[in-house]
Amino acid sequence: MQFNSIIFLFLFLPLALGLFYFVPGKLKNFSLLLFSLALYTWGDQVFVLILLYSAVANYNCGLLIEDGKRKLGLILSLLINLLLLGFFKYYNFTFTAFHDFLTFFGIEFSYLKALPGLAAPLGISFFTFKTISYTLDVYHSKVKASRNFIEFATYVAMFPPLIAGPIVRYIDIQQQLTKKNISITNFSKGIERFIIGLAKKMIVANTFAIAADSVFSTPLSELSTSMAWGGIIAYTFQIYFDFSGYSDMAIGLGKMFGFDFPENFNYPYISRNIQEFWKRWHITLSSWLRDYLFLPMAYSVSRKLKKESYLTVRTDHIIYLLAIFITFLTCGIWHGASWNFVAWGLWYGIFISIEHIGFGRILKRGPIPLQHLYTLLVIVFGWVIFRTENLHQAANYFVKLFSFSHGDVSLNSYLRFFYLNHEILFMTLIAIIFSTPVYPMMREKAAMFMKMNSYYRNLISFAGVIFLSLLFIVSISHIIVGTYNAFIYARF
Repeated sequence: MQFNSIIFLFLFLPLALGLFYFVPGKLKNFSLLLFSLALYTWGDQVFVLILLYSAVANYNCGLLIEDGKRKLGLILSLLINLLLLGFFKYYNFTFTAFHDFLTFFGIEFSYLKALPGLAAPLGISFFTFKTISYTLDVYHSKVKASRNFIEFATYVAMFPPLIAGPIVRYIDIQQQLTKKNISITNFSKGIERFIIGLAKKMIVANTFAIAADSVFSTPLSELSTSMAWGGIIAYTFQIYFDFSGYSDMAIGLGKMFGFDFPENFNYPYISRNIQEFWKRWHITLSSWLRDYLFLPMAYSVSRKLKKESYLTVRTDHIIYLLAIFITFLTCGIWHGASWNFVAWGLWYGIFISIEHIGFGRILKRGPIPLQHLYTLLVIVFGWVIFRTENLHQAANYFVKLFSFSHGDVSLNSYLRFFYLNHEILFMTLIAIIFSTPVYPMMREKAAMFMKMNSYYRNLISFAGVIFLSLLFIVSISHIIVGTYNAFIYARF
């Protein structure tokens, strides 16, 4: 059941909110947990048992750590989480890669082809990272282990961020699990944020999805260079508004239930370098990788070499670069079991390393438009690797981008692409504007006027309600007639 489905919006969510606000404070977590498990079961059926197992296992590992069996609890937690993630997400990829490796050397094992495929539980990448951060924080005494299973299970399974983030750490909402921020102001902010996210997905992202899918489903030989560029630019906007739209909806839902989840996007396409991009894109993932992988890895190796008097400026740089590559390799693999995701992670590892060793300083001395152009080109080319089915297709797509060919576009593909031309041009303008901090600036100006006198306050409040209502109505109309309702990151 997607957040942008009629049954969620007009049945599930009203029932969940109704029961949540009806029951007394001590039962609110149980109410939220119940509806979260119901929603997960609706979408993933028996895999809800994996989610419950993860909650039970990590709850007990946290208790082991706090009760003195620190290393045992941490090792068990890491093993359980990584084995769950590795088995369900990388089972198919592992055997396919092994089969391809053997085939390359002329060895054929037919039974490898006969092995059944395995579907991964929804959101497994997100809830395993949540539980890993919990046990690591308990181990490092950053947070006390939960001794209330309902409370902890609510943290693991709560439905707003479960399927596609943000990756909420226990330390961020520990207090809110016992004392929620329930108020009319917070609830109204949640509604606004949810509608903005819904509009991002249904109005903007889905329009670009039609164009991007039209291009990427067309054989490359039939594409012109301009259409290839159009397709990847459309996907660049699609994935941002799709994913940030989900995050907005999750954050908005969190506010409705009294939680303040961390931000996940901060206008990443205005970045001037790739390091800045990763501080703005999927913030909860990049900060998770920084805090739980990159910094511990780089710090522990440097400390050990320093202790042995082997640490020099050169070795320090090498350690830093290796840590970058391992971190972004992990980032790529986290996104999916595919060589494309591995290459995508390494793509960013290369450019962040280049910026670290000196190019970043050179770039800062250059014109600001050039900094933006460099960053956007790296991002767009990265999306080619991310979007294509395999590395061979990615390589051919890069060739098409720079071959300056007219292609041999079939009539149907031509009509499908240009039928939407005017709508896409208008939506591109909207996407460019709202990829920048225009909306927050508009809100800030509106707040200033509202402080001046009651007339402006009432007028702007009324205009805001009308604007959000229109956005919601248009989004609902897109849901009713549309076919592009699935969120991109729900499959990760």
